[in-house]
Amino acid sequence: MTFRFLSGFGAYWMLLGKVFSRPEKPAIYYRQTMKELVSLGLRSIGIVTIISFFMGAVITLQTAYNTENPIYPTYLIGLGARDSIILEFSSTIVALILAGKVGSNIASEIGTMRVTEQIDALELMGVNSASYIILPKVVATLIFNPFLTLISIITGIVGGWIVGTTAGVITSPDYIYGIQYAFIPYYITYSLIKTLFFAFIITTVSSLQGYIVEGGSLEVGRASTKAVVYSSVFILLVNVILTQLLLS
Repeated sequence: MTFRFLSGFGAYWMLLGKVFSRPEKPAIYYRQTMKELVSLGLRSIGIVTIISFFMGAVITLQTAYNTENPIYPTYLIGLGARDSIILEFSSTIVALILAGKVGSNIASEIGTMRVTEQIDALELMGVNSASYIILPKVVATLIFNPFLTLISIITGIVGGWIVGTTAGVITSPDYIYGIQYAFIPYYITYSLIKTLFFAFIITTVSSLQGYIVEGGSLEVGRASTKAVVYSSVFILLVNVILTQLLLS
């Protein structure tokens, strides 16, 4: 088990060395990056929006349930929902969701290229296959995932407002006052910093699982599963470290 972990850890850093070395023509990377922005970014807006809306609603209702005591002002519901969404949900939980959607997609795509010998063909033509295939994905997620986080924050807060006022647990003026009360802009920066780390983890870890596939379609499926599991574990680990470093 230890040997397998060390072997995988070494393979990860060796792959990163190939990804960020000997780049091809900038024009090629630009076209590939634009394609990945659509595939990995724009096509993730729908699921992020839907999940953020309902999670914002659930967070608001749960916060209201836990602050039913008359001594608590109702605007705390909006404040609690806001901080929960910004600090944790829209960065970490959304990253875990994207690890399942984007991570499995990346691993299966690169794994299929490996088993069909497309990567070997690129290497024979003198192309740095790791950089050509993986770097545009890394750049695209680093560019677009912060926008997904901002979309998630806005959608989550709006979802909490709509459901909270509809369910009668809080009035609209109290909710709006709560999300404005004692707002700390650094929380947004903190969330976006975490998003960049998580985007890098999802893309590179998933790419590694696809890049080292050996076998056929069954192994590609297993690589997709490993990509989701490993990305999720590392996201949670890095989340603890970044929280300690950035909020201490």
